[in-house]
Amino acid sequence: MDAPSDPVIGDPVIGDPGLFGPASVTWQAHGDPMMWIAGIRALYLQALHPRAVRGVMQNSDFRKDAWGRLMRTANFVGTTTYGTTEAAEKAGARVRRIHRMLSAVDPDTGERYGVDEPELLLWVHCAEIDSYLHVLRRSGYPLTETAADRYVGEHRVSARLVGLDPADVPGDQAELAAYFEKVRPELSAGPEAREVDDFLRRPPTHPLLVPAREALWRRVANLAYASLPPYAHELYGRPGPAPAVVTRRLRLTGTLLRCVPARLRWQLPPKHILRAMSRLGPGSRPAPYKVGR
Repeated sequence: MDAPSDPVIGDPVIGDPGLFGPASVTWQAHGDPMMWIAGIRALYLQALHPRAVRGVMQNSDFRKDAWGRLMRTANFVGTTTYGTTEAAEKAGARVRRIHRMLSAVDPDTGERYGVDEPELLLWVHCAEIDSYLHVLRRSGYPLTETAADRYVGEHRVSARLVGLDPADVPGDQAELAAYFEKVRPELSAGPEAREVDDFLRRPPTHPLLVPAREALWRRVANLAYASLPPYAHELYGRPGPAPAVVTRRLRLTGTLLRCVPARLRWQLPPKHILRAMSRLGPGSRPAPYKVGR
């Protein structure tokens, strides 16, 4: 589902740690550059729920504004992770308000349904959290089983922001796995999923940028796709590389991206992490070694 269309950043509140705070696993993990690949994996996974992906495709020009949608989602995650409590709550309220106004139509039955149905919001949420956690851990980010369970549980907070009852949301890895096992019979790669797949493999771009798309973007999209679970590859009809190969590629990519100084990466707009550090002090700097403290 779409996130806010413009930055949602409240006035700094000195000492306000926001909804997660520097002591959370989320605070540390969301500063990792592999979150971008995880976000693309989430798009691939989310598109396999026919009712959920129709809600996106029927209410937005995905092909013309896919990058904008990805950036809005990234801004929402950044705001809810590192923004003030007020900024995070405002971002959530905006998402809920937008979703209440939107609906989609099932082409087979003619049924019209709201995109804010709990089962659809839950699928989008779980696909995101599973993707973030999966890519981070598989690429070498140091998350123990306990920390991974904490991460899943912490995101009952983000689930509440989009309109879900936290009690209905998986609170650890076992509950998340059970959810996916339950929902799998409902998944399929319909026309909308194929359109998402086609776009992510070959996004429209200026002719002069086609070589860059082939050299860079396709590698990123292919890696995100390769990291999907086997059943997703089966539904899309495109096999992925051997798991060991995928893990090796994820670790290599993670190693390379993490070599870029964090301060340089965090300079990219809208600078959520730098704003949080300015608000809370240098001790709030996200870092992998702080997980589990």
